Amino acid sequence: MLVDIICNHISERVESNQLSNDDCIKIIEHVGGYLNLKTIPDYAKENKISYNGAKHFRNVKEIFNVKFIIDNV
Repeated sequence: MLVDIICNHISERVESNQLSNDDCIKIIEHVGGYLNLKTIPDYAKENKISYNGAKHFRNVKEIFNVKFIIDNV
């Protein structure tokens, strides 16, 4: 699968010191932009809904022990 190829490529580049921490952060931010990734409080505030409304009625995923809303439709 393509996702496996991408993940393996990133792993190889990190392990060979071709990607720095800053580079990895740029990758996370880039992909997060496509996902329209926001924390629950930020999403709720931006969309003028309650925290609980966002938490219970949006696409919530946990990444690095932090819950995010993915709203890319």
